Amino acid sequence: MKILAIADEESKYLWEYYEKSKLEDIDLIISCGDLDPDYLSFLVTLSSVPVLYVHGNHDGKYEKCPPEGCVCIEDKIFVYKGVRILGLGGSMRYSSGKYQYTERQMKQRAAKLRLQLFYRRGFDILVTHAPAYQLNDGRDLCHQGFQVFRTLVEKYKPKYFLHGHVHLSYGRDQKRYDKYQDTHVINAYERCVFEFEDENPQEHLKAP
Repeated sequence: MKILAIADEESKYLWEYYEKSKLEDIDLIISCGDLDPDYLSFLVTLSSVPVLYVHGNHDGKYEKCPPEGCVCIEDKIFVYKGVRILGLGGSMRYSSGKYQYTERQMKQRAAKLRLQLFYRRGFDILVTHAPAYQLNDGRDLCHQGFQVFRTLVEKYKPKYFLHGHVHLSYGRDQKRYDKYQDTHVINAYERCVFEFEDENPQEHLKAP
């Protein structure tokens, strides 16, 4: 399964210079947040595959204008072609904005997933907006990651962990790819494509 992961910045390559052939071999699109809802609606309309999403810390407008035709996977395990995908959007709380959480609040969200996790026997892809604590995150509160994400990865050992929030354009030494234990960690900033079945995705990660 070929997956297009996106986050944080709309890709001009896809939106302003769109050609159907650019997405013809994509099987699934996953948004890790902070993208214009019209952009997601555009992708689901002009492709023939599902677009899944979680909220970023700047996605308050989704309340009034959610992306049409897309599937919100917040606080649930969505199964597509046998692949179990768990969504937990939002960032660390640093202001009064929507989709911001304290570590305790994010742990409470994760705890409410216990029955789903038991029934589904875990998950294959973790989709978040913020990164995990001390795993591709920043040291400022806004960009600090959640410890509970590390706990989920350690316990359930998903094949992939997709996140956004930490832009590759920040000028810091940010990574597109990392690995934590047996889990491949991908920063979905703007866009990247990977094969779910790939055992060495770091060698093949690319923009579509």
